[in-house]
Amino acid sequence: MNKITLLALGVILATANVSAADEARSIMERADSRDDGSSLISTMQMILIDKNNKQRTRQMRTFSKDIDDNTEHKTIFFLSPSDVKNTAFLTYDYSGDDKDDDQWMYLPALKKTKRIPASDKDSAFMGSDFTYSDMTDKELDDYTFRLIKETVIKRKDGAHPVWVIESLPVSQAIIDETGYTKSDLYVRKDNYVLTRAKFYLKKSSRLKYMDVSKLEKIDGIWVAMQTTMTTKQGTQTLHKTILSNSDVEINQPIDSDMFTIRTIEKGL
Repeated sequence: MNKITLLALGVILATANVSAADEARSIMERADSRDDGSSLISTMQMILIDKNNKQRTRQMRTFSKDIDDNTEHKTIFFLSPSDVKNTAFLTYDYSGDDKDDDQWMYLPALKKTKRIPASDKDSAFMGSDFTYSDMTDKELDDYTFRLIKETVIKRKDGAHPVWVIESLPVSQAIIDETGYTKSDLYVRKDNYVLTRAKFYLKKSSRLKYMDVSKLEKIDGIWVAMQTTMTTKQGTQTLHKTILSNSDVEINQPIDSDMFTIRTIEKGL
């Protein structure tokens, strides 16, 4: 192959890569801007399953509300069992600026509210396979995206075409905060919902697999009714968390006082 042919091939490949990156970014922008309602209230069940298949179940009540175009507030109250009852979690999720998200956890045993620093956001949230970082939305500008392939995910409710997009953090700081060096994201073509993901952990050789196994449209809004996060090392399952939503209310008024440190310390 002569130099001219090699040069032409290089240009073609570079153009293809740029096109794949542009398309991936466009898909992620559509997914990010998807209408998820101005507020959401739900009852949530968290099932923790260890490697010996021993289960622990927790019940929660969750509230979230868009404060403005760039800010969302979320509160989670733990209702049972007794060892976590009255624990509460508060998040101020900022987007579109350089302000870091704020998170607090109220610990009733200590009668103290702890602020979650950025250095701890890759830690497990309440012993689950989700991290504190997973509890907030991601900034698109913190990642580069590349369209890997298109495939189909088969569910009980049918076959769903998806795009598979590789997501890479733009800096070590993002890796340190999230705990992920890379993610493969499966976005449904019909509704732009992130329905599956594979996360590569910076710690050891572990991987995490997220799967939205139940999705429902409520008052015109797609809601993940059941989501599983599984931590694996090779073929071995180390731990699994199943989150299930019920009693979902969309676009209902929520008093802003629900999203304060005073409220999480007082409880429901």
